[in-house]
Amino acid sequence: MRVCVTGAAGQIGYALLPHICSGRTFGPSTKIILHLLDIPRAQQALMGVKMELEDCGFDLLEEVVVTSDANVAFTGIDACIMLGAFPRGPGMERKDLLAKNCNIFKEQGRLLNEVASKNVKVVVVGNPANTNALVAQQCAPSIPKENFTALTRLDHNRAQSQIAMRLKVPSSAVENCTIWGNHSSTQYPDVSNSVVATAQGKQKVGDVIQNPGYLHGEFIKVVQQRGAAIINARKLSSAMSAAKAISDHMHDWVVGSNGKTVSMAVPSDGSYGIEKGLIYSFPVVCSAGKYTIVQNLKVDQFSRKMMDETMNELKQERDTALAFLNKDADTIARSKL
Repeated sequence: MRVCVTGAAGQIGYALLPHICSGRTFGPSTKIILHLLDIPRAQQALMGVKMELEDCGFDLLEEVVVTSDANVAFTGIDACIMLGAFPRGPGMERKDLLAKNCNIFKEQGRLLNEVASKNVKVVVVGNPANTNALVAQQCAPSIPKENFTALTRLDHNRAQSQIAMRLKVPSSAVENCTIWGNHSSTQYPDVSNSVVATAQGKQKVGDVIQNPGYLHGEFIKVVQQRGAAIINARKLSSAMSAAKAISDHMHDWVVGSNGKTVSMAVPSDGSYGIEKGLIYSFPVVCSAGKYTIVQNLKVDQFSRKMMDETMNELKQERDTALAFLNKDADTIARSKL
């Protein structure tokens, strides 16, 4: 596989690359050619990353391409992990962040459309991840729309871990957690359909944790704010857990989730009343390189409210981003008159 990582010189890239090169992400027999993309001023650091990859002696790693040219980075790739995005600065409003990133992901979507494999699998990590993925998708009409996704697996892993720690069980004992919606503070971590393996067999999480106040309050806030809490504690972002989540996301998508329900932000097909086309996080099962949205889960009144709130935020983001795209298109059209 040819695998591109954008923003590869950063903390998350540094933590992610060993997952990819050791076979954890795409399988233990899949040879890897890495395309590492970052901005010109990061090229020296990126060369250092390449040197370390060489020194690791990964059996699966066949070649490392280091570049600041997205055209080179995207040529012929089978998977694209988009870490790079314009960061939110002090005093920057969300619409300003969307405008900056709209330009980046419009161009990168265009290049993916032109030079990447026509079945390239894309996961966007750089925030606002869901809407950045939508922008790239809109600018890559020859690539299947379902091939553009955004990362909510980190939130999924956090939710699963919080329940496991509260019940003093391994994280693997908790199943069917769901992250609905946007990778933002409106996301809805939902365990209303989750089960936990106990000595008495599998039981619903709500039956074991008989505390709706916790499940509808503290639990949700902890998951929503976990990233900020880690930054406050270590003064750096959650690179280790983000890298693990990216690896989980791509592994399950490409290799399969082995029947497990996981969370991915994917184009909505209208399931659960979510507006079609939004990149929205759903519960999915993955097999044979494809994902399928899990159907017929119970949605109570509380869940409906939370799911609609995060959908409405995504609709606002989409409308703002598409307005920027349409404005750029109008400007280009006028310049040709």
